[in-house]
Amino acid sequence: MITASTDETGNRFELMVQSVTDYAIYMLDPTGIVASWNAGARRFKGYEADEIIGQHFSRFYTPEDLASGVPAMALYAAEHEGRFESEGWRVRKDGGRFWASVVIDPIRAPDGRLLGFAKVTRDLTERCAAQDALRASEERFRLLVQSVTDYAIYMLDPVGTVTSWNMGAERFKGYRAEEILGQNFSRFYSEEDRLAGLPSRALHTAQSVGRFEAEGWRIRKDGSRFWANVVIDPIRTPDGTLLGFAKITRDLTERREAQRTLDEARDAIIQTQKMDAIGKLTGGVAHDFNNLLAVIVGSLDLARQRLATGGDIARYLDNAMTAAERGATLTQRMLAFARKQELKLQSIDCITLVQGMTELFRTTLGAAVAIEMRFPPALGAAHADPSQLELALLNLAVNARDAMPDGGRIIVEAAQMIVAQDERPDLGAGDYIRLSVIDEGEGMDAATLERAREPFFTTKGVGKGTGLGLSMVHGFAQQCGGSLTIASEPGVGTSVSLWLPMAQVDANARHIAMVVEDMHDPDTPLVILAVDDDDLVLTNTAGMLEDLGHTVFQASSGADALRLLERGSVDLVVTDHAMPGMTGAQLADAIEQMQPGLPVVIITGFAELPPHATQRLRLDKPFRQAELARTVATAMRAALTAAIVEHGPDPSLPGG
Repeated sequence: MITASTDETGNRFELMVQSVTDYAIYMLDPTGIVASWNAGARRFKGYEADEIIGQHFSRFYTPEDLASGVPAMALYAAEHEGRFESEGWRVRKDGGRFWASVVIDPIRAPDGRLLGFAKVTRDLTERCAAQDALRASEERFRLLVQSVTDYAIYMLDPVGTVTSWNMGAERFKGYRAEEILGQNFSRFYSEEDRLAGLPSRALHTAQSVGRFEAEGWRIRKDGSRFWANVVIDPIRTPDGTLLGFAKITRDLTERREAQRTLDEARDAIIQTQKMDAIGKLTGGVAHDFNNLLAVIVGSLDLARQRLATGGDIARYLDNAMTAAERGATLTQRMLAFARKQELKLQSIDCITLVQGMTELFRTTLGAAVAIEMRFPPALGAAHADPSQLELALLNLAVNARDAMPDGGRIIVEAAQMIVAQDERPDLGAGDYIRLSVIDEGEGMDAATLERAREPFFTTKGVGKGTGLGLSMVHGFAQQCGGSLTIASEPGVGTSVSLWLPMAQVDANARHIAMVVEDMHDPDTPLVILAVDDDDLVLTNTAGMLEDLGHTVFQASSGADALRLLERGSVDLVVTDHAMPGMTGAQLADAIEQMQPGLPVVIITGFAELPPHATQRLRLDKPFRQAELARTVATAMRAALTAAIVEHGPDPSLPGG
């Protein structure tokens, strides 16, 4: 076994100590004279070995420490306590200072005799500077937070105990720091919020989600409430351990009160505008209806007198019918404006629809107006509500006629358009059908054109119109996902265009529609149950249906209708909605339970039907025989379509 000699071990140890540069390691004799010097000591203190060995170590201390006797106390503590350790300023050879960590240990002989001291010094100047900078930064931040008065900024421990408090918190909440530190932040919440567990939920949300923000009432020290915006953020160590929460609160009471005052003022203005609009509407409607009633009453009175003498009454009946149709149009405008009507969007062949309105245009617009239709050879289907589209086009045509008091030409044209992304602010990208009604009338100036879509705005003079036509059409286009555009020039005319989205092609639906069209014969006589609590209306409805070739049973209430259905079967039920005891919608529900799939048409003069009844086919009052016939045919086609979807084609199905 080879062992190193004591001299060799000592030499290696000396070499190791001499090689250390991050620590000053040197020996002192019992009186404090430097007896050895390593590379680290030379680097820290700037002395070469021959300059310092034999010198007293007190020269490394500042004048202040020398005056206080610190070097002697350090040796005394090391000798008698077995160790001395401290941090403080030390002096280099060039007079510069550095922050040092010092450890002095006594060196003793085996018999306990003091041989000297081992002194280890480390230069901590950089760390001290960093700590000083950190402390200065923390102090600046503390002063910053403490000086903020518009925000309550304070810290909570993990369970919600308040651990810091700034001037803003004191101003908002009324507590001084010594009153609130150590208390739980839940005392700022109202009793109802505490019972609901809102404070704990706020901390849980901040901890799990990473942030909590809310607005609500908070309580001051004096018990008064203030409206606060609250943000809570978790504070974590680098390893993710939760230290607590940072809570920032802002008093928004004044802003909230100001907003509430503004809202009340706005509501008052809106109410004033609403009452003004109602006044205009009432005046216009009363004037229009008085005129229409005067025509109807006068014409019927003259017709009755002429009938008694055997005279020709056709002219007076035509006048009464024209006035009644204008009243119906006015009522439909009012209802459409009132209800934001539920649209039954479907695929529409616009060419067929407009051509089917030719007779309606002729009778409504009069002989002084010529209708010209311009359609491309092929046109895609639009996605809209057909009955509301008819009403919209009729409104536009009436407006066009009124713009030409001496008569003229109205052009109805259609085109298929493509709108690119961001091309128009009022339309999304896609394919559209543009239906335009063009007149050669007086036109509108820029100011009139700007207000043309406003409800109640009319150029027809005081009391001569409600001003609902264009606003209703505009709302209808938007509900369909389209838009309304108006181009006009004084003395030249006006072009109003309805932009409607194109319908998506459904091959299966188109096939079923073709099958239904082949199977359905609109002239097939039906057995129909008519229901209405008003005998005059019931008689009139039944007469229209019988004149169309159908067999009609009559019931004056929902209960009577159900009793009749228990005794026999019918192909269709046509019922009024507003009936005592059982409404038309309730009757339709009862019929669905009794005879599923039996088609029901609900006739109504109401602006809205109950939500569950909106899927039923609807016919608005007042209506003409042609509209009733179309609705009956639509109802039977719908029933046939549903049956084909469920069972497949069968000639014995309803309407087949």
